[in-house]
Amino acid sequence: MTVLVIGATGKTGRAVTRALASRGIAVRAAVRSADRQNMAYAAGAQSISVVDLETGAGLTEAVDGVDAVYHLAPNVHPDEAAIAGRVAAAAAAAGVGRFAFHSVLHPDDASMPHHLRKGEAEHVVRAALPRATVLRPAAYHQNLVEAARSGRLAVPYSLDTPFTNVDLDDVAEGAATVLTRHGHEGLTYELAGPEVLSVRDQAAVASEVLGRHVTAEHVPLEGWTTGPGASLPEQARADLLAMFTAYDRHGLVGEADTLRRLLGREPRTWALALSPPD
Repeated sequence: MTVLVIGATGKTGRAVTRALASRGIAVRAAVRSADRQNMAYAAGAQSISVVDLETGAGLTEAVDGVDAVYHLAPNVHPDEAAIAGRVAAAAAAAGVGRFAFHSVLHPDDASMPHHLRKGEAEHVVRAALPRATVLRPAAYHQNLVEAARSGRLAVPYSLDTPFTNVDLDDVAEGAATVLTRHGHEGLTYELAGPEVLSVRDQAAVASEVLGRHVTAEHVPLEGWTTGPGASLPEQARADLLAMFTAYDRHGLVGEADTLRRLLGREPRTWALALSPPD
């Protein structure tokens, strides 16, 4: 079996590639340029296709002969639905049997424009491929692991709203399952972690696991805008500011039961994500 992984050099794409390779599945990695291919090979890809998602160049060749496609668009991309349409159309034309689309938890939340674009992309994919599987993951534990290990969780949103963050490797394992096993066609899976924790809670857990104090700090939006957000394109910065404001109001919470059933085990906790690998 061969699976095309789009977005193969990002953290999610690399994790999905590792999960598939660990099952003996051949991975064809779609990359933006050949100079990024070593990252895909290091994750376990066996072949490379150079693809321009914004124009569709290279897609026909990339999907030729593959059995399944995993599609993840660049983060907060303004043309997400059109990209999804190009990828889904190419997969349909090639007769690809399985297709998994990486969406987001709560794609109908109107307070977050990039979530709505994911929702629109879901509809585009399903129009071309009714049997596609849609994955809706929560935010990753790994987004905050490095900061926790440094001793400071500094975020531009509320320290007290709830999150059900999910482990990246659990998402990748779930993706590998739906891409390689029957019974998931046409379904939508919400992928959330097993705990409801605020950032303040996460800092407390991290302090216990790491054996040293980890602080939780709120960064004013102005500080984020002139700091980490300053180098982002205007659209991406606006999308993330809207997301932070939404997080202030209600966090980002989902149910873990679907992921639990998909994995056949308990999803990984925040404490496990912080622990060094065996």
